[in-house]
Amino acid sequence: MGFRGSEASQFSTPLLSTGKDGIDSHGNEQSEASSMPLTLVFTALSAAIGSYVFGYALGYSSPAQYGIVHDLHLSVAEYSTFGSILTIGAIVGASLSGRIADYMGRRLAMGFSEVFCIVGSVMIAFSKVVWWLYIGRMLIGCGVGIISYVVPVYLAEITPKNLRGAFTEGHLLMICCGLSLTYLIGAFLNWRILALIGTVPCIVQLLTLPFIPDSPRWLAKVGRVKESESALQLLRGKHADIYQEATAIREYTEALQQHTEAGNIIVLFKLQYLKTLTVGVGLMILQQFAGISGILFYTNSIFISAGFSDTIGTIAVGVFKVSFSSLGVLLMDKCGRRPLLLVSATGACIGSFLTALSFLLKDLQEWKAITPIMALVGVLLYMGLFSLGLSGIPSIIMSEIFPINVKGTAGSLVMLVNWTCSLIVAYTFNFLMSWSSPGTFFLFSGICGITVVFVTKLVPETKGRTLEEIQASLNGTYVK
Repeated sequence: MGFRGSEASQFSTPLLSTGKDGIDSHGNEQSEASSMPLTLVFTALSAAIGSYVFGYALGYSSPAQYGIVHDLHLSVAEYSTFGSILTIGAIVGASLSGRIADYMGRRLAMGFSEVFCIVGSVMIAFSKVVWWLYIGRMLIGCGVGIISYVVPVYLAEITPKNLRGAFTEGHLLMICCGLSLTYLIGAFLNWRILALIGTVPCIVQLLTLPFIPDSPRWLAKVGRVKESESALQLLRGKHADIYQEATAIREYTEALQQHTEAGNIIVLFKLQYLKTLTVGVGLMILQQFAGISGILFYTNSIFISAGFSDTIGTIAVGVFKVSFSSLGVLLMDKCGRRPLLLVSATGACIGSFLTALSFLLKDLQEWKAITPIMALVGVLLYMGLFSLGLSGIPSIIMSEIFPINVKGTAGSLVMLVNWTCSLIVAYTFNFLMSWSSPGTFFLFSGICGITVVFVTKLVPETKGRTLEEIQASLNGTYVK
C-alpha cells in the first residue's frame, strides 16, 4: 500500500533537488556541510542529561543494596521487589510516553519525566518504611520509561542526517556513564545521599530546557510552521540555508495528515506500516531476549558462579561498556546502522557461547584453571560488543522509521514491548541459571544468532538519509 501517483509527488518533490555533492537546487551549500552550531550541541547535551538519569536509575540499586537492607531491615524478597519495581514503572511510563510526547511536545515531555525522577529520588532518600521505597522507585521507573522514548526521538528529529547516528548513540553513552558513575560513587556514599545526588542531573536538565527549541518536526505536525522553521534555523545555524529541509518536513507532514489517520493503534497494523512495525518491535524483542537485562542486573553473581572475582569483573565490564559505547558513537555515521548491528550481534553471540562453554566445562570438572578466565572473556566480549550496537541502535532505528503521524502511538507500543521483555528476562534469569547455567547462555547465544539473520533480511540502512526519505521508502512511497 502507500501513496501513488500525484500523492507520491508531495513527498518526492522537496527531496529531488538535493544532489550527492551537497548542493541544493539554488546553488547553495546545504546546512549540514557547515560547521556544527553550538546551539545544536547545547540542545543535544541538554536532552542527553535525561539519558544520564536513565543510567543512574538502573545503577542505583546495586551500590545501595547493603545500606538499605541494613538500615531498614529488609528481607531479600523485599529488596528484590524494590529493584525490579523500576521495570514495572518503566512499563507504565513507556505505554504513555508517545502520547505525552505528542501532546506536550518532546521538550516538555522530558521535563515531565524529570519531575517523576526527582519526586521518586526524594521519597527514597527520606524513606522510613519499605512502601516509600517502592513508590519512589516506581515513580523513577515511570520517568525512565518516558525518557527511554522521548530522548532518542528528540535527538533524531533535531539533528541533520549526517550527524543523527552519532547524536542518538550519545543517548546510550550517557546511560553507560550514568550507570558507571553511580557504581563508582555509590561505593563511598550513604544510600540516602546517593539518592539525593540523583536529583542533580534532573534539576540541571529542567533548568536548561527553557533555552532549547522544541522539535521542528513536532512543531510542523501540530501546525506551528513558523515556529518549526525558527527552531530549525536555530539548530542549523544563523546563516544556514534551511529551505530544502524545512520544505521537505512541512510537505511530508501535511501529506501524512491528509491521507492517514493518526493516533489510533489500529493504524499501525495496516499493510503500509507492516514492515516498519516488524522491524521496530522485532529489534526490541531480540535485544532483550538476548539476555542483556539479566546479565546486567546479575553481573556479580555470574562472576561468583564462574569462580572469578566479582569486583574485578564488574569494574572490567564498566570499562568495556563505556569504551565500546564511545566507539559506537564514532562509528555510527561512518559505518552505518546495519554493519554495527551485525558486528554487535555476532560478537554477543560468540561472547555468550564462550560463557556457556566455561560453565559447561566447570560442571564437567574440566580445564579448571582456565574456565574462570573464559567466563570473564565471554562476559566482557558480550557486554562490549552488545554496547557497540545492539544496546542503542534499536532505539535509534525506532526513532527514525516511524512517520510523525504515528510516531507517538508506535513509539509507545515499541517501548512497551521493550520494557515488558526486559521484565521477563530479569525475572526469569535466576530461574534459568538454576535450571542450567550453560543452557542459559547457549539460549542467549542462539537468540543473538537469530538477530544476525533478522538484521540481514529485514532491517534497512538509515545512514545518510533524512527521516522523511527513510519513512517514505519504508511505507511504499517513491522517493527519488
